[in-house]
Amino acid sequence: MNTANSLAPLLERFFTQRLMQQRQASPHTIRSYRDTFRQFLIFAQERLHQPPSRLNVEQIDAPLIVAFLDELEKQRDLTVRSRNLRLTAIHSFFRYAAFELPTHAAQIQRVLAIPSKRFTRTLVSFFSRPEVDALLAAPDCSTWSGRRDHAFMLTAVQTGLRLSEMTGLKREDLVLGVGAHVRVIGKGRKERCIPLARSTLSVLKAWLREPQRGDEGVLFPNARGNRLSVHGVQYLLNKHRMAACNGCPSLGQKRVTVHRLRHTMAMDLLQAGVDRSVIALWLGHESVETTQIYLEATLAMKEQALARTTPPQGKLERYQPGDKLLNFLNSL
Repeated sequence: MNTANSLAPLLERFFTQRLMQQRQASPHTIRSYRDTFRQFLIFAQERLHQPPSRLNVEQIDAPLIVAFLDELEKQRDLTVRSRNLRLTAIHSFFRYAAFELPTHAAQIQRVLAIPSKRFTRTLVSFFSRPEVDALLAAPDCSTWSGRRDHAFMLTAVQTGLRLSEMTGLKREDLVLGVGAHVRVIGKGRKERCIPLARSTLSVLKAWLREPQRGDEGVLFPNARGNRLSVHGVQYLLNKHRMAACNGCPSLGQKRVTVHRLRHTMAMDLLQAGVDRSVIALWLGHESVETTQIYLEATLAMKEQALARTTPPQGKLERYQPGDKLLNFLNSL
């Protein structure tokens, strides 16, 4: 095996030097890229009958990558959006490889030429105020986990934080008193502060008086005091959705996620007349244009816009043929 073109050391340097040291990628990005390459290497091992540690870069060509992406879609029922995320990770690695292995420029360019697939963008989904109230009333606040879940969901829907931001919150990230807010490091390592409403602040103050579990200072820990996992968060949300369905049947047709709670906060701000640039700063969007999706989502705002316009008078009248001679002249 040509060690100079070995895939293993190049991929290791991509993660340790490129992602971690140079770009200082977030733990979420590193986990996402790790999972992509773990899946891809298992696929390559099955196709090439060679362990991943013995693969050469030459073997990782465009047809193999396209076959991997096709299998994700057709056999593993991955969405087009998720397929494109896997391709983004692979493209990022090959852009790094272009600097390390200039002799493989032609092969690398063919990989980078693999296009992302277009997909239908669905409207943003969010919860109504009765649905939010039903969710917040669902936890049993006589138990430790119920009080945690209530505080977790209230904070999520009021701040609009992402899932990774919610589970990564530490007690020290809360700033209480005048101008109470929560401080987070979001996407792209950007720090932002989100103000806390009085109702949220009151619940969080009560939650902070609970005996701390674990030594890491996690604001919303699991029973062992560690950071909540993605599956742990989804489990508690599903549990409370089922309980909330008794008083709010519409929740039975909806999936409750932290991201949908985030959308709900954005829609509340938008319908309250808050400027899009402020909403973009609140949510940590890279561009104000990203916030455009919320304008497209709410039918109520479109109906209000229609009410402020003067509709055209579409009165139907019986057709009367014109004069034959004038019609002739008009046709010349």
